[in-house]
Amino acid sequence: MACSHQKHIITAQAAPKPIGPYSVAVKAGPFLFCSGQLGLVPETGNIIEGGIEEETRQACENIKRVLEAAGSSLENVVKTTVFLRDMNEFAKMNAVYGEFFGVQSPARSAVQAAALPKFAAVEIEVIALAAGE
Repeated sequence: MACSHQKHIITAQAAPKPIGPYSVAVKAGPFLFCSGQLGLVPETGNIIEGGIEEETRQACENIKRVLEAAGSSLENVVKTTVFLRDMNEFAKMNAVYGEFFGVQSPARSAVQAAALPKFAAVEIEVIALAAGE
């Protein structure tokens, strides 16, 4: 039996380029699965300076750009996973995160990771409803 849904690879010119063999997002059925975003400056590919708050802000901006490239938005996010280098920085991350996901917050998990790519302080991945779903 063939599946009626297809998978579509999403590219986002305004977001950082992938730093490995993965897509920034994939649309499958009514959902967008967005790869984890670091606080990378899209123009340089480097982690933004300023610590956990600035990295969180940049990661959320990058997520916003990926979602917009797919025709979706932050309002359509249903689940996030936040990976922190240091759980002691949770409150600082959470304050900035709330600026982006404060009104109708998605479901969320937050875990401490032993290490993140590029020695980042935070990485955030999301699942969102695709446009028109």
